Parts: sequence; structure tokens; C-alpha cells
Amino acid sequence: MRSLLAILVVACLATTAQAQVAARSAAQPAAPPHTSDGMACDSPNQSQAGLNQCASNSAQTADAELNRVYAKVLTANAQDKAFIEKFKAAQRAWVVFRDAQIAARYPNPAEYGSVLPMCQSGEYEQLTRDRIKQLNAWIVGTEEGDVCAGSYPMAKP
Repeated sequence: MRSLLAILVVACLATTAQAQVAARSAAQPAAPPHTSDGMACDSPNQSQAGLNQCASNSAQTADAELNRVYAKVLTANAQDKAFIEKFKAAQRAWVVFRDAQIAARYPNPAEYGSVLPMCQSGEYEQLTRDRIKQLNAWIVGTEEGDVCAGSYPMAKP
């Protein structure tokens, strides 16, 4: 009986300690992103190579978020084969659009010098964040009564 009581006390203390660590972690703001040399991306002394890396990292973060949202939409609509087929086609077309848009924005890469990777990454990130907003409509839904909702679900109250 004593060993059972001891186990319960230890488990309770461990759970409390884990909750305290989680609460402290959640309360602390995230550190600003850094380059591989350890300099903060928001540093006024950042080199162009560092700015390029920071912009690339931000674009990759947006791309990862887009992939998560895309997967959520696919999962939520897995039973609707017609939707899945058309949704995947729309996403493939959007990727082609995104790449063409960036190429049109910077048509002569040699003219932009060392800032080109930063600028391209910024455009990539912005287009990706816009697409995330578009895809989120299939997650959050639309208002009841929206006669043009199409395949968007109705928002939950």
C-alpha cells in the first residue's frame, strides 16, 4: 500500500512539474530568428547574405504552414473524390502561377544583384501566405446562408 501511495505521489509531482515547465515555455516569447552564424534576423548589422538566409527561412516556414493547411483540407474532404481531384489540380495550378509570378516580378535576375534571393523569398512568402488564407476557407468555413459557398463548409457557431 505504501509503495502504491509513493508511486501516486511521484506521478502527481511529475505531472505538476511538467505543467509548470509547459506554462513557463508558453509564457516566454519566441526568440527572433537567427542566421546560421547566430546573428538575429532583425539585427541592423545583418549582412546581405544573412538577410537572404532570413528571408529564405521565412519563406520555408510559410511553405510548411501551407503544406499543413493543405493536408488538413485533404483530410477533412477525404470522402469527396470529385473535390479532392479538383482541389489537387487547383493547387498544382497555383504552384505554377506562384513560380511564374515570381519570374515575372524579377524577369532579368542579373539586374538585381545580391538582393535577388531576399526579394524572391519575400514574394514567395507573400504569395504563400495569401494562398494559406484561401485554403483556410475550407477549414473555417463560411457563414450559414452563403449561397455561393460551393465546397466551403458552413462555419461552426
